[in-house]
Amino acid sequence: MDLVLNKDLAKQYNNNSQKIRVISELWTEKNIFCPNCGSSIKNLENNKKVSDFLCEKCFENYEQKASQKKFQGKVVSSEYKTIVERLSSKNRPHFFFLHYLINDYSVNDFFVVPKYFFIPEIIEKRKALSENARRKGWVGSYILFSKIPNSGKIYYVENGKEFSKKEILAKWQKIAFLEDVKKSELKGWILDIMNCIDSLNKKEFFLQDIYDFESDLKIIHPENKHIKDKIRQQLQFLRDKNYLDFIGQGRYKLK
Repeated sequence: MDLVLNKDLAKQYNNNSQKIRVISELWTEKNIFCPNCGSSIKNLENNKKVSDFLCEKCFENYEQKASQKKFQGKVVSSEYKTIVERLSSKNRPHFFFLHYLINDYSVNDFFVVPKYFFIPEIIEKRKALSENARRKGWVGSYILFSKIPNSGKIYYVENGKEFSKKEILAKWQKIAFLEDVKKSELKGWILDIMNCIDSLNKKEFFLQDIYDFESDLKIIHPENKHIKDKIRQQLQFLRDKNYLDFIGQGRYKLK
């Protein structure tokens, strides 16, 4: 995989953001495969697309965002109303994120976030632009990457290091069960527990380790009066979906 973006392919564009969009999408079409089935993806025509890329074998579609800043924490995104409608539509896409280094236009990070990780809690509404702004009243959004579990960010390239096709396809299949979880509230609980597990930063943990997040989960879910019951329920669900192993005596292990 050639990690350098070809700037010469966008010489005809004066606008820098347009240049980046063109050369990053051309790079992706040449180097990236569909994480769902492993086939090549096609860059769609600008005047016809609802997404940026389509897999012509399994028909999964992908939208791409490229930036010279790392995608982490809270990242500025598009108009709030538009992105919320996009993420709730039947044709909502998976998302590719490409982070490049400005000094040599090389790809430093490239990862995909499956669409089923984008729940309403992941999108934060920004304040409307002031009356003095050129687009007064316009309301933007942030994507809260801190709320996406590690397993929901599947890297092809991380800090310049490439991952094998076998690894990427396996990681995608590991979390594909989430596509069948339709209720937003239930999915939110599952992702919250995944994030709690990530925070432990270890492969094996005890039930009590997750119980320690009880006060944090109460803030997120103030309507729920049985937090520990809910924790056990989600751990059992993740065990049944082969995301975790239950070792015994309150111990769990990430697969």
